[in-house]
Amino acid sequence: MRRLRDQGLTIFFLVIFLGSLAGQAVAGFHLYNEDEVEHAKLLGQQPETISFPRYLASSHFAQATTENWQSEYLQFALFAFATVWLVQKGSTESKKPGDEGRESDEEQKVGRYADPDSPGWARVGGWRTRLYENSLLIVMTLVWLWSWFAQSVSGWSEYNSQQVDHKQPVVSWLGYITSSDFWFTTLQNWQSEFLAVGSFAAFTIYLRQRGSPESKPVGAAHAETGVEG
Repeated sequence: MRRLRDQGLTIFFLVIFLGSLAGQAVAGFHLYNEDEVEHAKLLGQQPETISFPRYLASSHFAQATTENWQSEYLQFALFAFATVWLVQKGSTESKKPGDEGRESDEEQKVGRYADPDSPGWARVGGWRTRLYENSLLIVMTLVWLWSWFAQSVSGWSEYNSQQVDHKQPVVSWLGYITSSDFWFTTLQNWQSEFLAVGSFAAFTIYLRQRGSPESKPVGAAHAETGVEG
């Protein structure tokens, strides 16, 4: 029970992630087959529905999933990078004004300033420390690039499938990622993520949630920056 408590935040979000992903898959499966039946009726053809396992491997499901993943990881990658150099006075999501930058080795507990229980790569120096000190941004960026590419490939396949259904010419992958169809869905996701992060950073200046580390203490002054409750 103690181990579950210590990992509670990760477990909670993992469970609701898997639940929502399963729900999306079931709903998408029914939606896809309903659209196929409706489309076949309009054309006077026999509908061709697919099984649930086949739907999970379809471009329809892959595009819907990865276009959300890529925007989320882009959000985190940009936030990790921006908060190194930019500040917002009064926000818990910001360093204090004047602390912009990568900070000193002493402040970051790197090399000879590392604690006895610091990660090994924080102590050794050289390329391993440089890699480790940027590992969060690197991983978030790589996941974003992978999911963005997966979105583009699955979206390309889905787009060409619709083109064939409507007796229109198919396009190349390069043609698809420069199309308005691709960028409409992509920017639709990006703008919502940017709005959420920016507004949250601003809301934490004035609003509180008692007991949450994402909020300042209830009685903290609005101008206090980088203070968590």
